[in-house]
Parts: sequence; structure tokens; C-alpha cells
Amino acid sequence: EKAKEMLAAAGITGLTTDLWWMPVQRPYNPNAKRMAEMMQADLAKVGVTAELKSFEWGEYRKRLQAGEHQMFLLGCAGARDGGQNLSKWCNKDFDAGLVEARNISDKGKRTEIYQKMQAIFKDEAPWVTIAHSTVFEPTRKEVTGYKVSPFGRHEFYGVDLQ
Repeated sequence: EKAKEMLAAAGITGLTTDLWWMPVQRPYNPNAKRMAEMMQADLAKVGVTAELKSFEWGEYRKRLQAGEHQMFLLGCAGARDGGQNLSKWCNKDFDAGLVEARNISDKGKRTEIYQKMQAIFKDEAPWVTIAHSTVFEPTRKEVTGYKVSPFGRHEFYGVDLQ
């Protein structure tokens, strides 16, 4: 009801959009098409028509990077070369905080900046976080030094068998 009120207050009626779903499974989203269908149904309840779209994975990523989408499903397994700002969100204060934090070695000061950045992000909501997964990497008890990579890679530096 609140969403309907907000759309009406903004003078928005008959809104149509697209909603892209990933053609791949991920631990945080094993069925993106089903998630998109559920979101489409929720959007319809407030008067927003969402057309579902998908492409082959490489094409999907290429088109997202080009900004052809309106809404999309994607996840994150850590940082990636070339950036991940596929929502094309811009905020000068956030960007300045990011640059400042990268150049500060003091953990307390850096944490303070990141907390301010999180407040900006929460207020502007350029994307909505829906799910988080815990990924397990089973190993035998003889394996030592193995750590799960936040980037989704298998790194064997420092790994040994005892």
C-alpha cells in the first residue's frame, strides 16, 4: 500500500519496465528466472508492469555493462576488474569516501568512512540486496592452510597436506 501511495504521490501511473534475469545458477540465486517471476508479480500488485528478459550469460554481462537494462538480477562474489557499478549509480560523496578510505591505513578511520558510505548507500538504494549465501568448501582433515576466497576462486598458496 505504501508503494502505491508513493507512486501516486509522484504522479506515476502505468509504469512499464524490464527485469532481466540471469541465465546461470549461483549459490545466492539458484533460480533467477523464478525470482524474477516473483518480483514481476509483486511489481504488478503496485501497478508496475515488468517484462522479463534474459540472454546467454556472456551477452547478458555485455549488455549490462553497456547499460541497456532498466532492472536486473545479479550477485557479487567480491571485487572485479573494470568495476561492478552496473546500476550506473553516481554519488560524489560516496565516490569521495571510497577514494579517501582507500588511502587510509588506520582501520578505525577507514571504518568510520565506510560507515558513512553505507548510510549514503542505504538512503539512496541504487540496488536492493535480496539474498546472501554461505559457500562451503569441503576439505579433508589432512588439508591445512586452505581459505575460501571472497572472489570465488580456488587459491592454493600456503595449502599443504599433513
